Parts: sequence; structure tokens; C-alpha cells
Amino acid sequence: MVFIRRFDHVGITVADLDAVTAFFVGLGLEADGKMAVEGEFLDTVIGMTGARTEIVMLRPPGGGTTVELSSFTRPDHLPGSPAAPANELGLRNVAFEVHDLRAAVEHAAAAGYGLVGGIGEYEGAWRMAYVRGPEGIIVSLAERIENEETA
Repeated sequence: MVFIRRFDHVGITVADLDAVTAFFVGLGLEADGKMAVEGEFLDTVIGMTGARTEIVMLRPPGGGTTVELSSFTRPDHLPGSPAAPANELGLRNVAFEVHDLRAAVEHAAAAGYGLVGGIGEYEGAWRMAYVRGPEGIIVSLAERIENEETA
């Protein structure tokens, strides 16, 4: 039996919702308005009592899978591992295909966010880099190399 219908979103818990939202919007995602969620529904789903969170949903141009940014106001967030290496267990990165990898990396660098390693090429088909964004979030940016030849 197949239970999954589609991939809906990836959720990332952050401390500074505005700063992380601005980072992703700067890369080209579109933000829906900020909303607060609290009450029985949230308490039941996350297994905590009296929780409150603010959420921003980010979507790629043209639609598709979204990124949910969530910042808890109750209870206070717990610290993560902002310098976690790529081999630490757990959700390690969120990935996007971009039009111009070098321009995206330069944009992130101008905003103070650097590469985790370098820009690599995979079998002549992809160019990819990890950028460590706000709060240590690793964002994988990938560009199809063949776009250069067909553009």
C-alpha cells in the first residue's frame, strides 16, 4: 500500500525568523505572510503543552514543494549545532536548483554567508555548492551544466 501522495514541505525551526526568511527570499523564494499557530492542534502534534510558534511558508517561483520556517515563542527554542559538518546525523541540508550558481554564491557571500567547502562538478552534468546560511542552515545550490551550452 502506498501512503504518500506528494512531497509537501520541509520544516526548519529557527531562532530569528525574519533573518532566515530574508536569506531565502534573497535566493529567490517567495514568502507568504507570517502567521502564529498555538492551541490544542499544535500541542497535540508536537507533544508539548502551551506551545506557540510563528511560521512563514516559502515557495519557489512557479510553485512546488515549500519550506516552512518556524520560530517558537513558547517554549523557547533549544540550541542546535550551527557548525555541524555534512556528516552529522539528521537533516543536513535543503537543496535548490538555481539558474546561476556562481551569482547565487556571490549573493550569499555579500550577505555574509560563505561556502562550506567549494564549488564542485559532478560528471559534467551538475555544478553544486553548500552555503552555510543563517543559524547554520546548509543550503545546497545546484546548477545544470548543460544549461550553459543550450542557453
